[in-house]
Amino acid sequence: MFEKIGEILVRKGYVTQDQVRQAISQNYMGKRIGQVMLDLNLLSEDQLVEGLAEQLGVDWVSSERILLADDDALIKVSEEFAKANRAVPICIENGLLVVAMADTDDLVVLDGLKRSVTMPIQARLGGERTIDEAVDRLYTKIRRSTEIHDTISKMEFVADPDADDKEGGLEVERDLADSPVVRLVNQMFTQAIQERATDIHVEPQENVLRIRYRIDGVLMEAMSIPISSHAGIVSRIKIISKLNIAERRLTQDGRLSIKTQDRLVDVRVSILPTVFGEKVVLRLLDKSGFMFSLRNLGFNDDDHVKFSHWITQPYGMVIISGPTGSGKSTTLYAALSEVRSITSNITTVEDPVEYQVEGISQVQVREKIGLTFAASLRSILRQDPDTLLIGEIRDQETADIAIKFALTGHLVFTTLHANDAPSTITRYIDLGVPPFLVGSCLNLVMAQRLVRRICAHCKEEKISTPEDWLAIHEDPDKFTGKAIYAGKGCPHCRNSGYRGRTGIFEVLEVRQDIRKLIYDNASQERIREVAIKEHGMISLRYAGLSRAMNGITTLAEVKRATVEDF
Repeated sequence: MFEKIGEILVRKGYVTQDQVRQAISQNYMGKRIGQVMLDLNLLSEDQLVEGLAEQLGVDWVSSERILLADDDALIKVSEEFAKANRAVPICIENGLLVVAMADTDDLVVLDGLKRSVTMPIQARLGGERTIDEAVDRLYTKIRRSTEIHDTISKMEFVADPDADDKEGGLEVERDLADSPVVRLVNQMFTQAIQERATDIHVEPQENVLRIRYRIDGVLMEAMSIPISSHAGIVSRIKIISKLNIAERRLTQDGRLSIKTQDRLVDVRVSILPTVFGEKVVLRLLDKSGFMFSLRNLGFNDDDHVKFSHWITQPYGMVIISGPTGSGKSTTLYAALSEVRSITSNITTVEDPVEYQVEGISQVQVREKIGLTFAASLRSILRQDPDTLLIGEIRDQETADIAIKFALTGHLVFTTLHANDAPSTITRYIDLGVPPFLVGSCLNLVMAQRLVRRICAHCKEEKISTPEDWLAIHEDPDKFTGKAIYAGKGCPHCRNSGYRGRTGIFEVLEVRQDIRKLIYDNASQERIREVAIKEHGMISLRYAGLSRAMNGITTLAEVKRATVEDF
């Protein structure tokens, strides 16, 4: 007896009778009932496909397996055929080409497959949405892999113009010109750029050379290759960044740029001798354009209002603090993009210039030729500036000049390395600037961190337990029973459960009572106490917990990026 799809799905426990009736009542367009239930999010596509496969008496394949289709199977069928007929090959099993199809009874498609493929076909039922996504994503991946040689051959390395051309470099470069080492280094850069990596780590171990990429703030292993390749790879990196290839005992720092057809990437090179050989860390900065705004950085509504208010004041200072890689520069560029106008002269002094922003004068510091932060700032003072961005306050001289800018009618944006917003103030004073000057010019201090976003494709909700909160040293009585979220891992996020990053912020407005505390050289603990009690400042930890309970990040990420409040 033929069983209806609704009956099968109810029997399997995927939907209820009421939900089937709901789907029937809302089916005004003549769609199949299963598709209507899928549109209403009453079940998953895999559950629907499993039910249809049982109804039709055919094999089926999960969405996860379709999205992980093997390359050797994909190349058997053209992208055009797969897209037009919703049929994607996923693997070769026992001499059969297994093909996921939206309709396994479509004889025209099956006949077309048999004519174009020189091996037997086994059709399995797959979800329409997943097949469409797989065709787009998997064939794009194949195109990229076949184009990688062209990309590599068109890649151009440009060394730092201020670097010395070390003796012997050109001779070694001629020797390496067409070697596998050159191709390997080029492929390493290409893959890192495609994966959105911010850093490449080339790390010699006792028996292997490990290459890792930092993606979304976390290091992930990209490849392990024989340790015998180490010397050649390091020499190649030194050559293209014009470092001394003969020196292996001392640290070296360099810079180069990578030009491809559609982007320009600035690379900072750091070489450190270790017991197993030289370790290389490459920092990648995409300079092709800036696409952030304050709205997409992760501010909550209240902090967005505060920050937007203070960056539009006519004078004063705004300081962003945090460790390297916490997104400070990105936030400042977003602020500049917000305040720039044809009536304002905005100038930046940076090392390096991380993004190029239209309508802003940007100065690249060059220490070797005497173009330091302090020298640049003294010259900019004669350039009639309105707003100034100082990449980082590193010493007393730069701190003094920044204060003078802010006290003489200019708006100054800058960054400082500190753990939180209150300690940023005491850190500035520690540089040697008198407290009364710091208190007079500060408008706002903001600490920030970056946390990874939960992958939208595999996010799951659960009710938190006391153990969840004890693991991050929070009081379980406050939070137990609240919903928390995590990603279970899928092809979209490299099975990490995360994709992309967002900011968490601790915003300290320097109002009159805070200024008085600064004048009196109060401790950072006292400043923090008043900021929280009187001005509603939210700590980094609680900003992170708020993002976790809103389903944006996880408790594990909050623990990784912040310290508990005491």
